[in-house]
Amino acid sequence: MAELATIARPYAEALFKAAGPHAQALVGQMGQLAQVAGNADLRQFADNPKASTAEVVDLVIRAAGTDLDAKVANLVRAVVENGRLAALPEIAGQFKAHVNAQAGSSDAVIHSAFPIEGEALAEVVAALEKRFGRRLNPRVEVDPELIGGVRVVVGDEVLDTSVKARLEHMKVALTA
Repeated sequence: MAELATIARPYAEALFKAAGPHAQALVGQMGQLAQVAGNADLRQFADNPKASTAEVVDLVIRAAGTDLDAKVANLVRAVVENGRLAALPEIAGQFKAHVNAQAGSSDAVIHSAFPIEGEALAEVVAALEKRFGRRLNPRVEVDPELIGGVRVVVGDEVLDTSVKARLEHMKVALTA
């Protein structure tokens, strides 16, 4: 959603600048907060006019389950005070994108019909890094509908070498 991206941008940039060289250490905490903020019950509680800002902030921080860095806790406070809790997952995503850009890497989601681990994953990642021209942080998701091959999503780029995609291309070619 473009609106959430617009709302999230200044928060993500502010945290990235405040964290400086320690930004990588905060990625995990932001990911946990994104999951917490995605909880519908928590957002309903936060939207309740009877719940004070301090109560909501305390609940979000406790639900994250770890000792949050002071900069991250301040971000949570600012987000809740401004009624932007729904934007927290997008803030976390944009923050991670800043950290990745600083490190010269990108997140890659590798959809595969079968689990890929160990040496096979290393080989796939090496080939993908060559193809995309940057270091990748891979995450494998098993999707049996692909039948075989892989579908890789790196940012807004997609490389689909799955059997399912090839069958779709053949279907289009035959019906054209």
